[in-house]
Amino acid sequence: MSTADLTQPMNIDDASFDIVTAMPDKLVLVDFWAPWCGPCKAIAPTLAELAAEYDGKLVVAKLNIDEHQQKATAFAVRSIPTMVLFRDGEMVDTITGALPKNALKSKIDAQMPA
Repeated sequence: MSTADLTQPMNIDDASFDIVTAMPDKLVLVDFWAPWCGPCKAIAPTLAELAAEYDGKLVVAKLNIDEHQQKATAFAVRSIPTMVLFRDGEMVDTITGALPKNALKSKIDAQMPA
């Protein structure tokens, strides 16, 4: 996967989840979303902007909960959108709701690897 690929959100599935969330030297934001969810659709452009702004240091991965319910259950996703931040394969923060961009950036910056 090249750095250019990481500047855009990517769709993941159960098989690629562990590989993507354990990317070294990256902060990975997994967006648990559903195609019928209005707030999920509303926040999607913001997540794309953030992926581009962090230029490969932040990986935005999207997991459709309708297709991957077991993964959503494993991470106790009770509402959507729910975003989970991972660093070196470890969950470091959970964000629920469609937060404004500046609030998302604050959460991301607080977890960004040095």
